[in-house]
Amino acid sequence: MYTASQDLIAASSSLNAGAAFIGGLVIAGALVWAVRMGIRVRNLESRPPTAEEQPRLPETGAVHEEREMREPDEVPHAADESERLMPYNMHSAGTKHADDQHRKRWQPGSSGSFGSGGPGRT
Repeated sequence: MYTASQDLIAASSSLNAGAAFIGGLVIAGALVWAVRMGIRVRNLESRPPTAEEQPRLPETGAVHEEREMREPDEVPHAADESERLMPYNMHSAGTKHADDQHRKRWQPGSSGSFGSGGPGRT
């Protein structure tokens, strides 16, 4: 009786090892197939551009950004209270060009950064 249970356990573990080995072969085969399929798809794609085909800077040089101060653009009021505003009545952006282009600087007595312990603007 004791040897029969040992034989059953040994047979079960050898079956498990065999199943694990076969499962590993299936996974390895799937990975090899996926790599070969990826290589085949990549060969069908167009080639990357060469160094001569890469974009170049214009003759005038790099394009520089513009800085401007913006201010909120208020929602227009309807002419009549019963009139409904339609999307074409609204402006395209939420901000507009500010008349005063002077940049607001740090004011003495205000906090230098969040959490610095100062009283902030008073």
